Amino acid sequence: MTTTTAPSPVLEASGVTMRFGGLTAVRSVDLTVNSGEIVGLIGPNGAGKTTFFNCLTGLYVPTEGKVSYKGTVLPPKPHLVTSAGIARTFQNIRLFANMTVLENVLVGRHTRTKEGLWSALLRGPGFRKAEATSRERAMELLEFIGLAHKADHLSRNLPYGEQRKLEIARAMASEPGLLLLDEPTAGMNPQETRATEDLVFAIRDRGIAVLVIEHDMRFIFNLSDRVACLVQGEKLVEGTSDVVQGDERVIAAYLGTPFEGAPGADELAEVEAAEAGGAGTAAATPADATVPAQATETATATETPHTTETAPATETAEPATATDTPETTPGETPDAPDAPAAPATTETPEAAQDDASAESTTSKEGNAQ
Repeated sequence: MTTTTAPSPVLEASGVTMRFGGLTAVRSVDLTVNSGEIVGLIGPNGAGKTTFFNCLTGLYVPTEGKVSYKGTVLPPKPHLVTSAGIARTFQNIRLFANMTVLENVLVGRHTRTKEGLWSALLRGPGFRKAEATSRERAMELLEFIGLAHKADHLSRNLPYGEQRKLEIARAMASEPGLLLLDEPTAGMNPQETRATEDLVFAIRDRGIAVLVIEHDMRFIFNLSDRVACLVQGEKLVEGTSDVVQGDERVIAAYLGTPFEGAPGADELAEVEAAEAGGAGTAAATPADATVPAQATETATATETPHTTETAPATETAEPATATDTPETTPGETPDAPDAPAAPATTETPEAAQDDASAESTTSKEGNAQ
């Protein structure tokens, strides 16, 4: 009778919470990755996936919760996490651009070499042996990913897809038991994506567990044994690819549709209640409150004709004002009026000048007679 042993957990994250001031980026996330397993992590932009990765690898110190690797709680320091057996790649490629492909992979070997400062300075037999072993191991990894023929090329001269592969090889140089890949196919064409999928399967076949963040749903569902979905920092669902991609809550989260029990649903309910209360207040306003406004509009519309009718009466008063001008004899200065009277209507200077000229002519003719 053949007995099968249950896979042992490689990574155990329990209650991981990460807060930045008043913002909670990750809230009470539990996740387990077993040996020889590929686990996918999906979620909309801003769901907290990369922040969760940073908590696992020691870049961030979780506000709450703990992270264990093979039963040992990890210290919150990246180099100690790498030494324990967890390696990662980054969403943005972080290669040493002015170093060769081989040298980039050798950098990943530093956690597995035991030579110290004096050994490197003296370059004794032990150092030369360790260096030869590291180079041999690095060339094996380059052969594994298909870049052995470019070992002496500068990494900055590699195509984008090969730079992604080189970063994976550098992470594997530390001989991890768990490899974390942050969007390994971002920016790749379909052929490069397919090659990356085959590469991840080959890594799993080497006995390395893999945890992958990815937005390419076809890639992640074809690749993963289990998939977990994060929404607003909380784990929404976890299960096989068929279970997750058929979950209505996952579909709603990607489409931006709120669902029952969604993270932030309490805040949304408060907003909707406040809006409903505001609408109810507007609806409860008495109908009589609109009467004064209507009456005012009616009164204004009624008063407008009376205002326009007074204009002709004002214009007829202008000749009477013009005849009141005192007559003067030649050489005599007219007395200034006590106070200028405001004209009832506007009068052009040309019209006033014509009236004054006509009166002056009349006065001269009378004196001549």
